[in-house]
Amino acid sequence: MPDIQPAIFAASVLASLFCLEANASEPVQLPGIANAFRVTDRILSGSQPGGDAAFRALADLGVKTIVSVDGAKPDLETARRFGLRYIHLPIGYDGVPQARVPELAKVAQKPAEGLIFVHCHHGKHRGPTAVAIMCEIAEGWSPAKAEEWLRKAGTGTEYAGLYRSVLEFKPVTKEQIAAVGPLPEIAKTPGIVDAMIAIDEHFDLLKEAQRAGWQSAPGDATLLLEQYREIARLEDTAKRNDSYRALLAKGTEAATQLAEALRTHSADKADAAIKELRENCAACHKEHRNQRK
Repeated sequence: MPDIQPAIFAASVLASLFCLEANASEPVQLPGIANAFRVTDRILSGSQPGGDAAFRALADLGVKTIVSVDGAKPDLETARRFGLRYIHLPIGYDGVPQARVPELAKVAQKPAEGLIFVHCHHGKHRGPTAVAIMCEIAEGWSPAKAEEWLRKAGTGTEYAGLYRSVLEFKPVTKEQIAAVGPLPEIAKTPGIVDAMIAIDEHFDLLKEAQRAGWQSAPGDATLLLEQYREIARLEDTAKRNDSYRALLAKGTEAATQLAEALRTHSADKADAAIKELRENCAACHKEHRNQRK
């Protein structure tokens, strides 16, 4: 006997997607996907799909292409089982690199078979920013409309670089788009060494901010925290021992405390948190630096 539940679910979501007026950015409910939106008649946005139900729901809706801007490796195997193609174009929390814009343009402008679903990890920050860029390219969105969409999606204003990317958007030429090669299913992403270098760079900026009395540090603390979270999702991290992962978790907690202290303008707590981060980095370097690949 056929399972009619997925069909009923798909029909109900399709109704919410396509029977609505042409209002952009309507939230929708999808299993295994948080913060899901119908952004235009061609583009959906949300979090990383989790499990068969999420991929099945996307396929039932008519999605054919999934664009991930998260650093984590896409789940190609599950996507393929449901006839979905992945494109992997990672971006950071500090904004969309200009070199990435022609690639997003290629996805947005090429007549696609089916719908496009764009995701990051949580579906709130980097994914919506990529969607905004795509809509500025292909849908004629103004920077103001793109900013409005980011706010509706819940993109944190502490990620100033993401907002700057859509507000200072520079169109790309047909020649730039034509020069883009095949888009990868899995992009080459920074390894643990590059990730640690990025942490060191953010940490140096925070030490300078501390010397200046914490006048301009909240954004740097937020980016540092996100870098810790990104490292936790690396395949390299999963392969390392319990001691390494415990130190990484402790560092992530200290980075969380630092970001919160700076958000609430608590200099004493910020000083304590950066001291803990410094000690955590030293302990991790002493025990694990020689294990870097």
